[in-house]
Amino acid sequence: MNVIWPKVTVIIVNWNGERFLDRCISALLAQTVVPHEILLVDNASSDGSLDLVRRFPAVRLLAQDRNLGFARGNNLAIEEATAESEWIALLNPDAFVEPRWLEALLLATRDYPAFEIFGSKLVAAADPAILDGAGDAYHVSGLVWRRGHGAPVTSVSEQEREAFSPCAAAALYRRSALVEAGGFDEDFFCYLEDLDLGFRLRLAGYRCLYVPASVAHHVGSGTTSGQHSDFAVYHGHRNLVWTYVKNMPWVLFWAFLPLHLAMNLVALMVFSCRGQGRTMLRAKRDALRGIPKMWWKRRSIQSSRITTVREIWRLMDKSIIPIGRINICNHRNKCRR
Repeated sequence: MNVIWPKVTVIIVNWNGERFLDRCISALLAQTVVPHEILLVDNASSDGSLDLVRRFPAVRLLAQDRNLGFARGNNLAIEEATAESEWIALLNPDAFVEPRWLEALLLATRDYPAFEIFGSKLVAAADPAILDGAGDAYHVSGLVWRRGHGAPVTSVSEQEREAFSPCAAAALYRRSALVEAGGFDEDFFCYLEDLDLGFRLRLAGYRCLYVPASVAHHVGSGTTSGQHSDFAVYHGHRNLVWTYVKNMPWVLFWAFLPLHLAMNLVALMVFSCRGQGRTMLRAKRDALRGIPKMWWKRRSIQSSRITTVREIWRLMDKSIIPIGRINICNHRNKCRR
């Protein structure tokens, strides 16, 4: 029996990812359910990315003359996606999907109609026996990490479960939900922009499901200078503050503000010991400078909140924070720049 699948636009935002793109696109074209459309936004790459992408006629290339960042790049592609696409799938250029990746996500949309966001299981590209992430966790302190990062794949349940937010390295969103939420916050540029979006979607009443049958092999920080680079540390720790300021419901905001401030202070000390104190100071300085704008955004987000504080509280991580969690970029090593 022929199955009529919903139409999906897959979006890839690339910056100097030539060495990954052939494998990434080839894996997409080998799916058991072929995407309705593949859009690739190239953020002014200086390598051979453009020539490589042009070898794939099934991919619509949106070449930019400057680096728009991950957030703006995705928003642009969402706007450009064909009107027939009910779903938007996001994929990093350094994520290589298994043949049933998209089929598993679409089956989940059918089997779990109460959910509008779906996250894939990410395994380490260098060693598929190691988990790269099983959905994103948000701690009450404002810290963020990928669940199961670095653990054996066998240590995590293969059962679908609700997640706070998906990792946008490989995820599926109902298009109407993305539009209602306003897409990615372009002030973030990169790093944590997907968690911020996931938080806003959660506040708006949308739910996220982790789908372990949908598998992507993820390199991580594939086109940046690395997960410990000044670039990653700066954007990750600046955006961490902005995410908390924008999205934490009032009662939780004030209750955990002392913990959030303490966590930022500890992070500053940790990175100072690693020789990145100036980068962290710049990140926190710019985070503070941006708070008036984020506070203005917060008013709109919180005034339209549908989800109860009790439900947000239920989904947050409340564990004691190991010191390793302070290194946000060790757990959010996205291919972003």
